[in-house]
Amino acid sequence: MCGIVGIVGAGNVNQELYDALTVLQHRGQDAAGMVTIEGEKIALRKANGLVRDVFQQRHMLRLQGHYGIGHVRYPTAGSASSAEAQPMYVNSPYGIALAHNGNLTNADTLKIDLFREELRHINTESDSEVLLNVFAHELRALGKYQPSHEDVFEAVAQVHKRCRGAYAAVALILGSGLLGIRDPLGIRPLVIGHRKGATQDEYILASESVALDVLGFDIVGDVAPGEAVFITLDGQLHRKVCAENTRLTPCIFEHVYLARPDSIMDGVSVYKARLRMGEYLADRILEMYPNGEHDIDVVIPIPETSRTCAMPLAHKLDVKFREGFVKNRYIPRTFIMPGQQERRKSVRQKFNAIPLEFKDKNVLLVDDSIVRGTTISRIVQMARDAGARRVYVASAAPIVRYPNVYGIDLPAEEEFVAQAGDQEAICEAIGADWLLYQRLDDLVLAAQEGNPGIEAFECSVFDGNYVTGDIDAGYLERLSLHRNDESKKRRAAEQSWEPSVPELHNHA
Repeated sequence: MCGIVGIVGAGNVNQELYDALTVLQHRGQDAAGMVTIEGEKIALRKANGLVRDVFQQRHMLRLQGHYGIGHVRYPTAGSASSAEAQPMYVNSPYGIALAHNGNLTNADTLKIDLFREELRHINTESDSEVLLNVFAHELRALGKYQPSHEDVFEAVAQVHKRCRGAYAAVALILGSGLLGIRDPLGIRPLVIGHRKGATQDEYILASESVALDVLGFDIVGDVAPGEAVFITLDGQLHRKVCAENTRLTPCIFEHVYLARPDSIMDGVSVYKARLRMGEYLADRILEMYPNGEHDIDVVIPIPETSRTCAMPLAHKLDVKFREGFVKNRYIPRTFIMPGQQERRKSVRQKFNAIPLEFKDKNVLLVDDSIVRGTTISRIVQMARDAGARRVYVASAAPIVRYPNVYGIDLPAEEEFVAQAGDQEAICEAIGADWLLYQRLDDLVLAAQEGNPGIEAFECSVFDGNYVTGDIDAGYLERLSLHRNDESKKRRAAEQSWEPSVPELHNHA
């Protein structure tokens, strides 16, 4: 998963790109990058690290221009190398920079085609570079000295025909403007914002609406599945659906975990969806104890994402809601850390219990989802160490049983705690007294209620239904070999020596 943003403004956009990336930081903490264009000068800065570390004052002074794009990255495809930080850039044609969120499921085939048929060499393992080169080739094939928005849309139509998987992307075309595209199934999010500038209309494209809020843009709407949005340098907005057989199937995991609660995605409030998840979980518990005979004394969320879900759950059960854990905000998300030993150590550094809320109580811990089980099993033990009499666990999401192939960096399938067996076996594996998972139908209803026009969600991590229709056992096996702990540690060791990516200052 990654965060992307693009802006066409009336003045320099570097500070606004920085601010937008800061509020999208939760979508990627490994690397950050920005490209701006001023006249015929292209400036690029990208490196591993948080936004605040990557961009210093000397970089911002060079990142000039009234249109630009930015990116924050988790390495869901390729590696964590700084060479794969985004945006990515190609000179031909015109000069194009691109930032991408998602995962191309046919990237290996496209890479071969680009070299054999089009003499384009891919320098990294990143599918984002593949997407950039496919678009660049299709635009170049039109042979236009300066492309119009219709030319750009024609190139995007060819991209949709060639690329499979999930992708939302923003791209700069030197001398032309800002492009936003979304895959034909709308799996990854992309929203459009507008505001009146001093000399022209200003537009923003971003992964989440929070980026619009912080910069004072009004929401125009979401980029539709298969749609291309092109904003010219003078602030003219052009939109066209460039793909066939489009269908809106957004990723349900955005609402479970990835997105900020104050975001609106495809017309659905993430906050309200999570509130409804808690209500559905409470209904499940009341089914188990129809006369309110449960012995839960207190509901405690595991910070941060599950807090929104835990509040209505506690209210509906008529039990106390308490903050029992203090979270250290400066420890990265543990489910993506390579190595089980490192994850266990990180959990202790990340959370600390407040014994007063656990002492001699039956505690219901609420988590947004359970993947490896590393975090939750350590937290269950922390609750017991803090004096809890019994420890129950409720997950706002169903059992995670299948790999994600559309841009979420989940581990190899064999590392899921679901490998322990059924719900009872998983409960024993994490050390809880009982365990309750959300039903998939209830999870979908919780999000769908915000926008009944969404007929289906992408739920493959729970049901194994890969909506692009091109995923087989061989693909999943290769993915597992790429994502397991040993593979990640080996790649990290190979990359530990490499220098940072240099900045680019180019006159086209």
